Amino acid sequence: MNQLLNIFLTFCIVLVTGHSFSNSSYTTPPDSTTSLVDRSAAIISVEEGKTLFSLGRIKEALIKFREAVNKDANSWKANYYIGQCHYYLNNYGYALKYANKAVKMNEEKVNKEVYFLLGESHHRLGHVEKALMHYELAKEQMPKARSRVLLVDHHIAEAKYAIEELKKEAKFSRERLVGDINSGYDDYGAILRDGGKTIYFTSRRSNTTGGGMNPDDQRYFEDTYKVTWDDEMKEWGDVTNKLGKINSDGFDAVNVISADGLTGTMTRNTTATDAKTTTRGSDLFELKMSTKGTWNSPRIIKNKTINTSYFEGSATVTADGSTMYFVTDRKGEKSSTDIYVVERNGKKWGTAKPLPMTINTKGRETTPYISPDGRYLFFSSNGHVGLGGFDIYVVENLGDSWGEPKNLGVGINTVNNDTHFSYSQELKKALVSSYEIIGKKASIDIYEIDMTNFTFGK
Repeated sequence: MNQLLNIFLTFCIVLVTGHSFSNSSYTTPPDSTTSLVDRSAAIISVEEGKTLFSLGRIKEALIKFREAVNKDANSWKANYYIGQCHYYLNNYGYALKYANKAVKMNEEKVNKEVYFLLGESHHRLGHVEKALMHYELAKEQMPKARSRVLLVDHHIAEAKYAIEELKKEAKFSRERLVGDINSGYDDYGAILRDGGKTIYFTSRRSNTTGGGMNPDDQRYFEDTYKVTWDDEMKEWGDVTNKLGKINSDGFDAVNVISADGLTGTMTRNTTATDAKTTTRGSDLFELKMSTKGTWNSPRIIKNKTINTSYFEGSATVTADGSTMYFVTDRKGEKSSTDIYVVERNGKKWGTAKPLPMTINTKGRETTPYISPDGRYLFFSSNGHVGLGGFDIYVVENLGDSWGEPKNLGVGINTVNNDTHFSYSQELKKALVSSYEIIGKKASIDIYEIDMTNFTFGK
């Protein structure tokens, strides 16, 4: 029995050290020196990373995939998933780098979705012709069912649309706002007030109230910030999130501030905090300024057709306060996120209803902005064919129906996600949130657009 055990242990040692009984001096060639133990450890790390990735814990997943590469530098799987993580973290240059490495390592066995990742990465970086080439390769190489799930045909259509649109002269120009308003963290959702001298905006920077991080994406919670224009320095300065009781230890984003600055609407989500009373999801709240000039505690809108156990947020309200549009994913299994509308009946809100499917799509519609008179609705969508990612559209309210959504075009839209559009007809300017790509990384920043030549519906 002991002799059999010794033989078994000797066999295991031989497997681990890479030796064979037929040639005890044999060593693995230099280009594949990874031992069986390390390869096994790499496989385990990849599987652990995939589990974390599926849960949305991207940064933790990235650590696992990096551990796998450290154990087995020749693992195409680890490199492929590192690329996937970087794409979700908006590091498009790195996503491209690792996706290409995965293909070079094992073009025959590599997951064919790598071509879709290459297409998306090239698209976000503005290489639209290369994006189209890789989308078409993905469609050719991937199973048809998976291609339909990933909407490869839609991405092909967008790449073709972008190639043609980018040949046209831009009607508008936009500039990244200067000063502390753009931080290197994600900054978005800007609202102009006080004749253009004040902006309320949302950010996920490190001084968020409570200092907490979302356990899923390991990024700081949202807070609402206020910034004022510095005439002397010619930039946005004096940023603060000390705004009365607007900000909590969770996600807080002001969506609307009335023209007189006394009321507003915001989105709040405290489900990932230790608060004694938490929201059921992301809910809509109403704001009111106190007589002392500070914001009172936000009050949740008590209407079961507005706030549900699903996501609700990104509200926009007409100037007279009679109509509100907001975003929800309550029918997410069919159409992801949609825009809903609700009318005020006296002091209470009525029944919220979805906008027609000529505006909503099976994709995502988000960050609506209604013109003060209620006639024009601006919104972002990745369900309509655009330049890439989310594009901004405008649609006219015809009273008993809606017009056809129109893409606002190059100069306002880019090949990246363009969201949180707000427009001041008086100041002839708009604000939009989009990606600032520096090197291989990107973050969301706030831009100003000169709208002098803008005409509704054209």
